[in-house]
Amino acid sequence: MQHLTSISDFSNEEILELFNDARIFLDMQSNEVLKGKIIVNLFFEDSTRTRSAFEMAAKRLGAQVISLDVGKSSRNKGETIFDTIANINAMGPDAITIRHSECGLPATLIEYVDCPVINAGDGKNEHPTQALLDFFTMYEHFNANVEGKKVAIIGDVKSSRVAGSNKKLLPRFGMDVCFVAPDCFKYENDEFKQYDNLNEIIDEVDVVMSLRTQLERHNEIYFTSLNDYAKDYCITKDVFGNRDIVLLHPGPVNRNIDISDEMLQDSRSKVLEQVKNGVAIRMAILKKLIK
Repeated sequence: MQHLTSISDFSNEEILELFNDARIFLDMQSNEVLKGKIIVNLFFEDSTRTRSAFEMAAKRLGAQVISLDVGKSSRNKGETIFDTIANINAMGPDAITIRHSECGLPATLIEYVDCPVINAGDGKNEHPTQALLDFFTMYEHFNANVEGKKVAIIGDVKSSRVAGSNKKLLPRFGMDVCFVAPDCFKYENDEFKQYDNLNEIIDEVDVVMSLRTQLERHNEIYFTSLNDYAKDYCITKDVFGNRDIVLLHPGPVNRNIDISDEMLQDSRSKVLEQVKNGVAIRMAILKKLIK
């Protein structure tokens, strides 16, 4: 039995095989590959895109989905997460998808289950399915010629589980990853190059991935307002100019803070393409782990 709690759980060969299935699933036609299977979604944090993408993916494959509002039930009655998982496992699901604020939690649940565990985001740690759909979007755009491409991830990188998974995944395929952020959002003692402003490297990059400023994960106030942050880090037409650069964002986008309205409508923006790819990639993941 295989799980996906970290991007490291899949080999490069397995990832490319996922992409082969994802291309087939991009037509969004339903099938019955997982007919009769039951998938439980446990989201201890708010989610729109990830949760709905997992539900859509499962239903497109013919599976039934049970989404539990655990924050208002067992947890409030004093039950531990491990007991919650053990009880759900006793009901015989075919997979459990979990999002939780505690870093590393999904991996610790494996010994309590008899089915695959899929990490839908754990604190500031990882978001493996997001990294896979991000990479798939780039891989398809560059017709698989990703080696040597430079990716700048800009924004609140130290709070981002998306950045956490992407910096593990992309270099495995020869991509050069760097980070752009104010000092308060930078990694400490990180091996990747970090810059203060995108203008320092804008002429060198092939991809810019903008991130949301995650105020809910901060213990102190770094900017008097998000507009102050946006003055230096919002992706605008002036920043990109006419350069041939792919623009990504894992969502949700803070408009005119992360990315301007104009750039979201620009042909270089692949944000909605990421959303579509996210369903196809998760269909491929569910098929691989459950079938």
